[in-house]
Amino acid sequence: MNKDILLVAHFCSSFGATSNNRFSNLAEKLSELDTSVELVTSDFLHQKKEKRVVSSELSRLKYKVTLINEPAYKKNVSIKRFYSHYKMARNLKKYLKTRKVPDLIYCAVPSLDIALVAARYAKKNRVKFIIDIQDLWPEAFKMILNIPILFYPMKKIADYIYKTADEIIAVSETYKDRALRVNNKPIEGKTVYLGIDLKRFDTYFNQHQFHNKPSNEIWLCYVGTLGHSYDLTTVIDALEIIMCDKGIDNIRFIVMGDGPLKSKFEDYSKSKQISILFTGRLPYDEMVGILGVCDIAVNPITRGAAGSIINKHADYAAAGLPVLNTQESLEYRNLVNSYNMGLNCNNNDPKDLAEKLIILFENPEMRIEMGKNSRRLAEDKFDRRNSYKVINDLIEKYTMINFK
Repeated sequence: MNKDILLVAHFCSSFGATSNNRFSNLAEKLSELDTSVELVTSDFLHQKKEKRVVSSELSRLKYKVTLINEPAYKKNVSIKRFYSHYKMARNLKKYLKTRKVPDLIYCAVPSLDIALVAARYAKKNRVKFIIDIQDLWPEAFKMILNIPILFYPMKKIADYIYKTADEIIAVSETYKDRALRVNNKPIEGKTVYLGIDLKRFDTYFNQHQFHNKPSNEIWLCYVGTLGHSYDLTTVIDALEIIMCDKGIDNIRFIVMGDGPLKSKFEDYSKSKQISILFTGRLPYDEMVGILGVCDIAVNPITRGAAGSIINKHADYAAAGLPVLNTQESLEYRNLVNSYNMGLNCNNNDPKDLAEKLIILFENPEMRIEMGKNSRRLAEDKFDRRNSYKVINDLIEKYTMINFK
């Protein structure tokens, strides 16, 4: 019998076979089986802060995409954003009343408002409910907006979602363990890193390899959001130390990404004697092409940030780059150590970061060896063709469909 599977993912950014989004990838895979698949997401693109342009792309998909109306907002941390999520949740609740009850709901967390609607709907209609935890709310907001009176109700909502889940998937052990602490069902939970399609990554690298890098330069790179969770000022300060104290002037910092603090980081770097390039947000294939010719990656996470295993970790590993890591997360620091794929640094300590960067700068053989180990991590832990089998197995368990 044809199974009806509902995917709910508030922040799904793209669709189709070429998408790098976890939920779009899952919808694509499910649509090839004996299933009816619907992916519900927002009509507002959080990454670009603009309404989604509905194109003919959607009509060519093998699965149904439903866009739920969400008011626009400009800032990631703002009352307007919380209100926007509240309104979208109400619209989702109305929509769910119009469709038949599915056989299974697979839901991203966060946002909490959307996941709460899905959790209540699943409980009321006795639908098996699998959650996929992408980030921890309200923990992720605390370093920016420390308002306990706001976070208490958010924590209560998160706990309800975690308790309601019949199965828990998370993008890190840290997130999984947080949810399992309040879920009393006989489940173990599964950690499935966000990861990447390694075969597609390699194709992009070969097709879009960057050829204009000067041979006498060492490129230190950062990929991702330019926001409050990312401490690029420490990296800039470390590079200034290297330039002024050591006279090393051929390290260039390549910053690929955009975000609310981009102008702040650009202005700060202008006052320093360093070589830095802000590329802005790049198409994924172009980013891969540049990443592939870099020498060292930096993972500069702000002190107290709730993040654990994140997107850039997979990209750095796939590119075979040694990593300079300031992130406090023990889960990632342990990966760096156990794979010998880089050097852990003190958080918010430009002097220590500079010293570790000099070690890699002066030891090309070490960079090569750590780069090989980094790539091994990608093959072991981050390749979706292997790691996502865990997700397939859980869906098979509750629907009896057979992944090919």
